[in-house]
Order: sequence, then structure tokens, then C-alpha cells
Amino acid sequence: MSTQQIPVVVLAGFLGAGKTTLLNHLLRSARGTRIGVMVNDFGDIGIDAMTVAGQVGSTVSLGNGCLCCAVDASELDEYLEVLTRPESRLDVIVIEASGLAEPQELVRMVLASENERIVYGGLVQVVDAAEFGATRRRHPETDRHLTIADLVVVNKADRVTADELRAVRETVGALAGKAAVVDASHGRVDPELLFDRVVPEDEIEGQMSIEDILYGSEDDAHAHPHAAYETVSLSATTPLHPRRLMAFLDGRPEGLYRIKGFVDLGPADPVNRYAVHAVGRFLRFYPEPWPAGEERLTQLVLIGSGIDAAGLRKELAECEQNGPQDAPDEHSMWGVLRYVRQTDEEPDES
Repeated sequence: MSTQQIPVVVLAGFLGAGKTTLLNHLLRSARGTRIGVMVNDFGDIGIDAMTVAGQVGSTVSLGNGCLCCAVDASELDEYLEVLTRPESRLDVIVIEASGLAEPQELVRMVLASENERIVYGGLVQVVDAAEFGATRRRHPETDRHLTIADLVVVNKADRVTADELRAVRETVGALAGKAAVVDASHGRVDPELLFDRVVPEDEIEGQMSIEDILYGSEDDAHAHPHAAYETVSLSATTPLHPRRLMAFLDGRPEGLYRIKGFVDLGPADPVNRYAVHAVGRFLRFYPEPWPAGEERLTQLVLIGSGIDAAGLRKELAECEQNGPQDAPDEHSMWGVLRYVRQTDEEPDES
């Protein structure tokens, strides 16, 4: 089972919240990452090729390795098939929903897709800090949309006072539950909060790119996006107990948006390591044979807002197996296997 599935991120929010601005920022910051974009409401996408296309059913190159197509929601699976073809070589797909779309329906369609080349990458809900109260009055469904979000971007944070921003964040946090909540101005969120950025072969990781130089003065005028979230790396040399690992994952705290990496389950499955992909409430494992000669370690990266690094390290340490007396029993893998996608068809019993 391949771990190289393409994450599909749903980007939603009411008209004027800043979805298109955020999307343009992601495209401009793509650098070596090939992004596929699906839109069903053009808005003000600042890409000449999209302006030229300007019609449903178009697929165009954006010139930086990214692709964009305009689709109706009913065509979602058809265009996922187009964008996930190997020749497209995409790293991530972003679906920008219409400002009046029902995000829950788009998420349902992604999760129900039979396309084995994709994996759900989360629902990102964008809200306008300056108009949040008015938006809730005009569109009461805002509250429901926030309850299903995996990440909420409180955009236009620069247009309100500190007290107003705090009040918006408190309301959003209460509605969004365990979702991560980050502030942004002009739609600037670090792309690595949403997906893994690919470093081009001719670029040293961390060095400035042409895009950094071209847009650096604009970015420098605002808070650096890394300030909005934390990245915590966890590792363990002792195998983890499957039951305690699932308790750890099922109880992941508020603000923890993404988990990625590999876990060693020791005698519970000595043949395979398990790649982990979690975003918001979504969780999936991918078993794959241990590479020959590789040290058997658990290595996880956790990304979120307001997360407790020391607390998470303590919780992971408590998942470690404590000697032979703590060996997993024959049923201990059931919780893990629930989140392994089954691709084999059931045998025909007729």
C-alpha cells in the first residue's frame, strides 16, 4: 500500500473571508511543490491563465508547476481522476469551495471517493475577523461549518483591535472544538501547516527562493506565519503498545492539526512499520515492510496551534511497551487496523 497518496485540502469560508487571497498565497509560495487547484467560484484569483480559461471544465497550467481547473461539485471525482494522473506529478490538491457552498458535502465527497491516489487533507475554514459577527447574523450556518473544521484561519487579524481579535478567537474556539485556530493577515499562513513543501533538487532547504526575494518586502511587513503554530518532533526507540497508541491518538488535544511519521509496534507486527497520517479528526495507517537494515524507531511530527510539547512527549513515552510482561495480546491491533484502508475486494460467496 503506497504512502505517497496526494492530500486533498478543502478550503471553505463565506464570500469575502479571504479564501482566494489565501489560495493565491499558497500558489505564490509553492516553490518546489506542485499544487493542483479545483475551484467552482473564481472570485479574484490573480492568475492570468485562470482569467483566460474562465469557464467550467477548463484545466490550465499556472506556469509554476501547478495546475488549476474550474469544476462543478458534481464533477469533483472526475477531476480528481484528472489531477491525480501520474503525469501531473502533483504533491497536493486544494479545492476552493464557493462562498455559498456546503463544505460538509465537499468533505463527504472526498472521503467517499474511490480514488486510491488521494487522501483527505482536512477542511480549512476561513473567517473574516472584522466581519465575523455580521457574518454569523447573516449566515447562521457559520457555526455549523466551524464545528466540522479541522483548521480555522482567522483572517484579516490586522483589521481589528487586540481585544476584538481575542473575542473572535474565543467564539471560534468554542464552536470549533478541537480544531486548530490560527490568525492571519492577507491570507498568509505557512504552507507547511497544510501540506509538506517539496524542496527542489537545486535548492538548499531553508535558503531564500526567487519568490522570497520578490515578495519578501510584503511579507516582512506582517508577522511571520511560523508564529501561529508549533511543530513538535517525537521519537521513541522502544516499540509502542497499540492500545495505548490508539488512546493517545484518540485523545489528541485541541489545536493539534496534523500528525505524520512512522510508528514501531514491535511484536504486535514485527514485519511492518506503520506510516501515520492524521489531520483534524481524520486518521489513517499504512503498513509497509521495514526497510532492510534500518533502525526500528517511532518518529512522529505533530503540527498545531497552542500544543504542549512537553505534555505530548510524556504521553508518547507512556505508550512505550514495558518489557515482556507488557507484550501486546492477539487483539491489541484491532484499534490500529480499523484505520488501515482495505483495498482488497470481499470474496464472492455466491
